[in-house]
Amino acid sequence: MTVVDAHHHVWDLSVRDQDWITGPELVPLRRDFTMKDLEPEARAAGVDRTVLVQTITVPEESPEFLALADEHDLIAGVVGWTDLTRPGVAEELARLRELPGGRHLKGIRHQVQGEPDPEWLLRPDVRRGLAAVADAGLVYDLVVLPHQLPACARAAADLPGLTFVLDHLGKPPAASGSLEPWASGLRALAALPNTVAKLSGLVTEADLASWSVEDLRPYADVALEAFGPERLMYGSDWPVCTLATSYGGTLDLVRRLTSEQDHEQILATTATRVYGL
Repeated sequence: MTVVDAHHHVWDLSVRDQDWITGPELVPLRRDFTMKDLEPEARAAGVDRTVLVQTITVPEESPEFLALADEHDLIAGVVGWTDLTRPGVAEELARLRELPGGRHLKGIRHQVQGEPDPEWLLRPDVRRGLAAVADAGLVYDLVVLPHQLPACARAAADLPGLTFVLDHLGKPPAASGSLEPWASGLRALAALPNTVAKLSGLVTEADLASWSVEDLRPYADVALEAFGPERLMYGSDWPVCTLATSYGGTLDLVRRLTSEQDHEQILATTATRVYGL
């Protein structure tokens, strides 16, 4: 069966620092992670295609990722970054598509989780940028924290023509074992038909040293009930996942958290459809 990894990263610290890699827990990530590292692991896990996702908010990264997709057949799509708050977003998206590898641009993401305003997505300038993303036929990836989920739902309701893809299930508080208010926020977002979510990044929201499949099952169950398999997709979140498990371990986790009859949707069909791979 074709398997699509809908969420991974790469970085080269000699090209650009990843200033979010701070603190003792993240020390293992303070090195280069390249496609040469990923490709053998992905192939060994049976992954046929991937989506490369932005890591930091600088304009130089997206063109680099698009060019990388041209060089590596494994990368079927890129979720890049552009400043949604600036005028001329439509022109910038068109420019990116004209660059080498530009056909691989499938979506845009911003580090909303780092914005102090919980309603950043609802600002008029941001909404204008999101409308440009929709007009360009791209999707918008949401990387947010649970308290920002209500704003995500309002943004999705305001822009029914834009598909919103929730990364990492909105980062549920798996380390504490609590479900609320995360679950209510997730269900409200899922009630909107133009929303999709990734079963990704769960292991790093749990206890890195002692997590178990059963620790994460309640969060996957809420997502399955809310979105259904036709609006869920697998993502490794490599290399961040390596803090808690291997690349192959992320795929094994999703298989164990979901029923076999849903695997084709979650492991391939949803991502292929949503990102137009």
